[in-house]
Amino acid sequence: QVQLVESGGGSVQAGGSLTLSCVASEYRGNWLGWFRQSPGNKREGVAAIYTRLNTTYYAESVKGRFTISRDSAENTVFLQMNRLKPEDTAMYYCAASTGYPYGQQILLPRVYDFWGQGAQVTVSS
Repeated sequence: QVQLVESGGGSVQAGGSLTLSCVASEYRGNWLGWFRQSPGNKREGVAAIYTRLNTTYYAESVKGRFTISRDSAENTVFLQMNRLKPEDTAMYYCAASTGYPYGQQILLPRVYDFWGQGAQVTVSS
């Protein structure tokens, strides 16, 4: 049974940093990703990592500021967020996929099979 448990959410001022973590138990799939959703908006992909080669993929809005990575045991995924902006405020979810997405598909929520409970990130100006 695949389970994803997130931690590390909180409140920071603009320009600050925050790191989210997600323990993905019993996962042997292909992609681990981070998504976010704010009130009135659809869920959007933020970053993803290919577990076999550690290839990464980022949304343009976070490229250069956020970094996705995994631990040596390959059971935990991290999202390091730097130079945070108020528009980064959202509920963040980690997710796992057993599919083989390419390009823009990598950040589509429908590609992912398992989801965490979400962690709130609030960035004030």
